[in-house]
Amino acid sequence: MDVSTIKKIIEGSDNIVFFGGAGVSTESNIPDFRSAAGLYSSRYKSSFSPEEILSHDFFINHTLEFYDFYKNKMIYKDAKPNKAHLALAKLEASGKLKAVITQNIDGLHQMAGSKKVLELHGSIHRNYCMKCRSFYDLDHVLNSEGIPVCDKCRGIIKPDVVLYQESLDSSVLYEAINYIIDSDVLIVGGTSLTVYPAAGLVDYYRGNKLILINRTPTTFDNSANYVHYGSIGEFLGQVVELS
Repeated sequence: MDVSTIKKIIEGSDNIVFFGGAGVSTESNIPDFRSAAGLYSSRYKSSFSPEEILSHDFFINHTLEFYDFYKNKMIYKDAKPNKAHLALAKLEASGKLKAVITQNIDGLHQMAGSKKVLELHGSIHRNYCMKCRSFYDLDHVLNSEGIPVCDKCRGIIKPDVVLYQESLDSSVLYEAINYIIDSDVLIVGGTSLTVYPAAGLVDYYRGNKLILINRTPTTFDNSANYVHYGSIGEFLGQVVELS
């Protein structure tokens, strides 16, 4: 799949949707989960695996240990948007891209300028008191000693991220499904398409311009109309012609 082919498809459409995963942010030096250098391939300083630590039960029963891992391994405050984020924001500003659907929790799409971002797994930038639901930003969590607590009621603050054993926000999921159903072009990038229910979103696409961009093959490659293996930032940067 060459750049000129995708350029023509994008030029001819004003109803594009993007669906992306961890591979979109690895080019901003945020590690993914399942690659050889990913988060799940290494042990933290405890006897628990990252999957165990990032579960609802662990958060409830071992909150201090959860936050020790979360602050050290899940937060990359200095990360900046890369070419993929910037290209998508430019496509949206031109009126062609209708929505970004992301599995990432880092907020880099918004930092790049994207307005319509559907965050399937939540965001590190939103945090709520489990008792009174007061909102807290990321700085409050990072600056807290140990377990972050509410200034108003002293309740425990929980990040608005979807942990294992928790369900996705149904309203966000249904909105994502509707955008995909209505889309003319669906670009899927930086995801192995192995995590459900998010991976199942691709099945809702009804068009004939499904574009997959990933460094490695996925189980959906045979269903795609166009496939590119390589850097999503470099590819989208060339397609959109970032200045």
